[in-house]
Amino acid sequence: MDSGSVAPLLLFALGGFLIGGVAAFWNKNRTVGVLFAVLSAMAIAGGVLWLIG
Repeated sequence: MDSGSVAPLLLFALGGFLIGGVAAFWNKNRTVGVLFAVLSAMAIAGGVLWLIG
């Protein structure tokens, strides 16, 4: 496995981890939940774009 195939996987894993943070923080602190949602979307989009490009 080269780094070109590992990096998108790590970005997807980070996105999933951050989605868990959204679920955990949504009722406690909505601002942090929204921040985690945005970061998660960016990580997943980065992984997809990495695979496309």
